[in-house]
Amino acid sequence: MGRVSGKVAIVTGAAGGMGKADAMLLAQEGAKVVVTDIQEDKVNEVVEEINKNGGEAIGFRHNVTSEEEWQHIVDETVKKWGKVDVLVNNAGISLAKKLVDTTAQDWDKVMSINLTGGFFGLKHVIPVMQKNGGGSIINISSIAGLTGSNGAGPYTASKGAVRMLTKAVAIDYGQDNIRCNSIHPGYIETPMTKDLLSDDNMTKWFLSNTPLPRLGKPENIAQGVLFLASDESSFITGAELAIDGGVSAR
Repeated sequence: MGRVSGKVAIVTGAAGGMGKADAMLLAQEGAKVVVTDIQEDKVNEVVEEINKNGGEAIGFRHNVTSEEEWQHIVDETVKKWGKVDVLVNNAGISLAKKLVDTTAQDWDKVMSINLTGGFFGLKHVIPVMQKNGGGSIINISSIAGLTGSNGAGPYTASKGAVRMLTKAVAIDYGQDNIRCNSIHPGYIETPMTKDLLSDDNMTKWFLSNTPLPRLGKPENIAQGVLFLASDESSFITGAELAIDGGVSAR
């Protein structure tokens, strides 16, 4: 308990799945958590659950592609708690389409949520962290950002870009004691993968490509987020943490 006591964390895409698990564990370990997601009702449920269990949380409906909403959320966080120590850029969408079947609208949507949304978060949180004397940024990428993925060109491109943006931030802002790392989940059971996993053949394919022969849970990712948010990882920046059961080792 208490591994991030006193820290203030913003977690996007936190209404369910990995983002909710991140928010819940950070709160359990002592952080004050800002829960954001476009699903407002579910945001309120997560906030209520955290506060009911003795944590501290506030929530916002949040379209991460809106720079104005990002500015508002960061401003309100600083107004309430005075700082931002941790940013978890978790919000994202998937798109299972081959490149030639992808429309310009498909491409723009994936890039705006998976990449530009995180960029806006970085842009508005980094100056606050500079004033704080440092912080930890955790960008949720994917194993597709490490190894590529068949049938998902735009998604793969967006997650590869998240990985490299992470490194650029680590280099540019390390002098300000701001750390920036990426997490690369493997095949995780979440609401976003529910449809895929309802196909037994797809589940078998996922398992056959995972050296540890099981699917991951959101809590597995949350443990990595907690480590990177805590001072235990104080000399780690610009790194990729693959939490994938060994998929990327192939």
